[in-house]
Amino acid sequence: MPKPRKITGLNPEKNAVELTEAEWGIMKVVWDKEPCAAGTVQETLAQSRDRAYSTVKTTMDRMVDKGFLQIERIRNLQLFRSCISEVDARRGEFRKMLKRAFDGALTPMMQFLIEHEGLSKEEASRLRELVNVKESKKTNRK
Repeated sequence: MPKPRKITGLNPEKNAVELTEAEWGIMKVVWDKEPCAAGTVQETLAQSRDRAYSTVKTTMDRMVDKGFLQIERIRNLQLFRSCISEVDARRGEFRKMLKRAFDGALTPMMQFLIEHEGLSKEEASRLRELVNVKESKKTNRK
């Protein structure tokens, strides 16, 4: 079993993972198919975007160096596994967007979504439910 590596692709401010666009595509395949070889990732990505095997493999090797992936070697086969969860990756992406577009403030972001992106009745109802559940959990903790 490979020893854990220090994850270098973290944002020290919030300890959040920050993936590039190419890394996102690779991680989605790895999360879905792990453990998997670089060839499997390249074939899956080729269905939507033509990428050379060498490009995918080089990117995956760099992701190992960053601590996003780990390699399991079985004879001459290299299988890749994720070292980060999809939740952590989404959290990092969200925090990056929130900081860049709304100076890190959640309320202006929610206001923007409601006023400019339009919510269906179902989406608005679901958001109310989520807020109510969160509020009741806070109240129960006190």
